[in-house]
Amino acid sequence: MNLKFRAILLFPVLIILGVNTFAQDMPLPEYPRPDFRREMWQNLNGMWAFSFDPAERGMTEGWNLGDHEFDQTIMVPFPWGSNLSGVEDGADIGWYQRELTVDRTWQGQRVFITVGASDWETTVWFDGTLLGKHQGGYVPFSFELTNLIRYGASQKLVIRVDDARREFTLYGKQGYGNARGIWQTVYLEARGKAYLDALHFTPDIEEHRVKAVAYLAEPADGDLTITMKIKAPSGPILHQGTIPAGRDKGVFEIPVPDPRLWTLDDPYLYEVEATLGEEVVYSYFGMRKISVVNLPGTEIPYIALNNEPLYVQLTLDQSYHKDGFYTFPSDQFIQEEIMRSKSIGLNGIRTHIKVEVPRKLYWADKLGLLVMEDLPNSWGEPDESMQAESEYTLREMIRRDYNHPSIFSWVIFNETWGLSTATGKDENGREMREYLPETQAWVASMYYLAKSMDQTRLVEDNSICCGRGHTETDINSWHAYLPGWEWGDYLENLTSHTYEGSTFDFEKGFKQGRQPNINSECGNVWGYEGSTGDVDWSWDYHRMINTFRTYPKVGGWLYTEHHDVINEWNGYWRFDRTEKETGLGKIMEGMDLNDLHAAVYLSTGNEICRTVRGGEMVQVPLFLSSMTGEELGPAVTISYELVNTNYIGETSQVMAGDQEVDYNPWMQKELEPLSLEMPAIGGLATLKLTVRDRNGKVRQRNFMHFEVLSGQKLPGVEVVSTPAGNFSDARWSKKQWEVMEGRKVNGTGGGYFEYSIPLSGETGAGSAREAYFLAEVSAKELFVKDQRDYERDQDFMRGSTVAPSANPNSYPMTDETLFPSRISVYVDGEKVLTTELPDDPADHRGVLSWHHQLKDRKLREAGSYGYLLKVPVKRSALQSAIREGELKVRIQTEGEGGLAVYGKEFGRYALDPSLVLK
Repeated sequence: MNLKFRAILLFPVLIILGVNTFAQDMPLPEYPRPDFRREMWQNLNGMWAFSFDPAERGMTEGWNLGDHEFDQTIMVPFPWGSNLSGVEDGADIGWYQRELTVDRTWQGQRVFITVGASDWETTVWFDGTLLGKHQGGYVPFSFELTNLIRYGASQKLVIRVDDARREFTLYGKQGYGNARGIWQTVYLEARGKAYLDALHFTPDIEEHRVKAVAYLAEPADGDLTITMKIKAPSGPILHQGTIPAGRDKGVFEIPVPDPRLWTLDDPYLYEVEATLGEEVVYSYFGMRKISVVNLPGTEIPYIALNNEPLYVQLTLDQSYHKDGFYTFPSDQFIQEEIMRSKSIGLNGIRTHIKVEVPRKLYWADKLGLLVMEDLPNSWGEPDESMQAESEYTLREMIRRDYNHPSIFSWVIFNETWGLSTATGKDENGREMREYLPETQAWVASMYYLAKSMDQTRLVEDNSICCGRGHTETDINSWHAYLPGWEWGDYLENLTSHTYEGSTFDFEKGFKQGRQPNINSECGNVWGYEGSTGDVDWSWDYHRMINTFRTYPKVGGWLYTEHHDVINEWNGYWRFDRTEKETGLGKIMEGMDLNDLHAAVYLSTGNEICRTVRGGEMVQVPLFLSSMTGEELGPAVTISYELVNTNYIGETSQVMAGDQEVDYNPWMQKELEPLSLEMPAIGGLATLKLTVRDRNGKVRQRNFMHFEVLSGQKLPGVEVVSTPAGNFSDARWSKKQWEVMEGRKVNGTGGGYFEYSIPLSGETGAGSAREAYFLAEVSAKELFVKDQRDYERDQDFMRGSTVAPSANPNSYPMTDETLFPSRISVYVDGEKVLTTELPDDPADHRGVLSWHHQLKDRKLREAGSYGYLLKVPVKRSALQSAIREGELKVRIQTEGEGGLAVYGKEFGRYALDPSLVLK
């Protein structure tokens, strides 16, 4: 956890609701729904007796009666097959059993068992009596057991879950780890004789009021009085109303004077205590509004929070845990998930193909992070069973999660998954599928269903990809996975087709209205041939964000993804949530991902590295994008500094300056280009840009590179170089190969590369006061892709387990796990240096490795780079080399860490292995 993330954890003051105090040692002891909480409850998480039932003998043998000897134990609520459950996946049907005691103080209340979520068909018995059966995998259900309780006595609870695959069920991306059986908290709770089934709050920030709708489980026998006490900044708000006899709900308009709005920076929650007879429910709401407004000064529609445009910067959150799958190990972990997104400057997440656990939504509410919540998909036909399953889950999802101010959008379908119908086979016998007009009409009806239940949020019919289009939708969203260099042309084409009445990205019979246009999945992971595998995503990401900010017609983006999963390694974090290193702060001090997500953004366009000639005058395009209404003053200051790391690895400032630019909130303006004279000496130059407001506060940092080609020599310096691939000798215990015609050479295992550098008296070696060997080198791990051909026989959407380095495009990104190599350097046979190369890294610092990639949608060790190795050469060795006509330098491993040597067109430094004479 970095310092920035650690600091954010201090804000704001945290309130944990509903901890089950008598069972602190159980997993997830907190009340599972802070937005709908009762005080009298009993958490049933923990160790249960468990047995698989592969032959389906349980019912005929009476396992439900509570007398069966179960042969395993399982940790509830983790799905079987997950590490945290303690049970390997052994069958489609599992039985759970535990004893419980209901305290005598619960007498006079109605007692229910609630299962937060269980996949798929769940049947519950209490002391052998059937309580009920539920079908579905993502939403809570409850059964009453009041009349069966013997207070103070031990009784048996038995649960059977049938999770056999059914093509119509909403399986989603469970291939990342199946949510088999119970996967959310199981608990008992006491309710009143007439109890609240749901309590929904709809804020109105213009009228300073909130509409409360109290739902009963059954029509009232007589008039019922409900009292709501709302904790507000200026003092409690009290409201009393009546639910008339025969009605199953009451609607109440409650004034909220001087409302404190829920914002991302001040996510204030109005806490509610609702009393209905002896029933007390605790809830909360946020005074906020989701709508669509124009970007000021334009006719471009934007998603708005509290009537102010919001440039959405989101991430796709698969919301998986490597050991718990759908289920997180602790509430602290859930909280930290939200903080991770905020720590890098994102304003929202899309919980992908999963009805999210309520406590994660609570932390998004509490800490101020927006959420798009997805309906999971099926992988079968869009038949009657699938449609019924989808409609039921959508209704229950909206009903359960209505009060969460963080949720701004419901996403019903993704990439048309589960919506195509088999229509026959082609001439090669392959199945043909089609997204039929009648299915499109049903998708449109699902949009209207969601709108009928919730008019306070935006609804997305289908987050589209791969040639499919929208039907009825509030958001004109689209997916694109591209190499960084393609984003300019792509966005130019897309925005030219984005206007009211356009049929672009819409199905036949539907067309664009005034919807905000946003990207709803992007990145480079699927942008190359096949996919990238594990690769430095920061380079293409930088190019992509730079480009997005020059196209304000697109109101935001959604990067894939928050964390790695088993077949995608493009997350901001690893699957275990350890850090990845982008290298941004090593290129420009103080820069991190927050700068790429800044509200005020100075872009140099899509190109972030350019090849130029020494001394050339260069025009650098500048585009200033402000996505904030904050007043920063009449002007902002742009500071620039050009530094050059020359061909012997020495860095110096070339020029620096400041210029003021007129500023207005929400401005989107192409500025005058910045004219720069490139350094005369060859190397890799970096232009560092900083935007400051009138108070000198840094608002954003950015940079771009220039590969400077020049024949001009440094005064008083002679350099004798040889290409990295021009070694004179090499031996390796595992494998040796070159990259891109010798721009880089690799040796894995134990071994060496030896270089023979030609020398003569004419080089000035004899009179040199200083001499050293210079090279860029790193450790070299033997990746899976380099051991065998990559076999793409995996189902990537549903999940597959492959090595991160198996894909031919991959080169694992720098992270907390290092792969060091200890090396010794020999000059003319004499050992002169032993040192350790820390890693085999790949990140944004591998500028030249990225810059020289071919534009053919294949990657060749992109982003890889090394460390500058400087080895002194004695005068005696020089004299001997002059006599022999060459200097022999051998770089040899002291173990099995391997070695990579980089040339001047690969890695971080624009230099070949060289002898430097001064």
